Amino acid sequence: MLIGVLTVSDRCSQGQSKDTAGPAVTALLRKTWPEAQVDTALTPDDEEQISAQLLCWCGQRASLIITVGGTGLGPRDRTPEATRRVLERQAPGLAEAMRAIGAERNPYAWLSRGVAGLRGESLILNLPGSRRGAVESLAAVLHLVRHGLQVAAGAQTHP
Repeated sequence: MLIGVLTVSDRCSQGQSKDTAGPAVTALLRKTWPEAQVDTALTPDDEEQISAQLLCWCGQRASLIITVGGTGLGPRDRTPEATRRVLERQAPGLAEAMRAIGAERNPYAWLSRGVAGLRGESLILNLPGSRRGAVESLAAVLHLVRHGLQVAAGAQTHP
């Protein structure tokens, strides 16, 4: 199983800040799927570069692709737009669940514009860029993601 984790940050890609969210998400994924190969990448807030990396991992048949960052209201936050360009089918319930569960602890979670969906059998999920927000968002839907990956791969059974 291949999993991709893409951190989207102008500051981190320019060496002005250290990425803490991407490694925290990667650690959670490795704990959840110890047998998986987890590839990581870092890109600035650039739609073309984000889309290109997502397409690359989809072409490699990654089961799960996680983006971290670029989901807010800032003028350079373009991760949802880049992701929509790649998606063939949306899975809005995942993003809605992350916002709803996140808002129980932090009302600013409602400002996240993250999206989720499929390209082929690759499930793509946008997480916020803060370490806490990214880890809490992924943890909130991990059970759904696990089942979603099984269904996307052709499983016909439901819990």
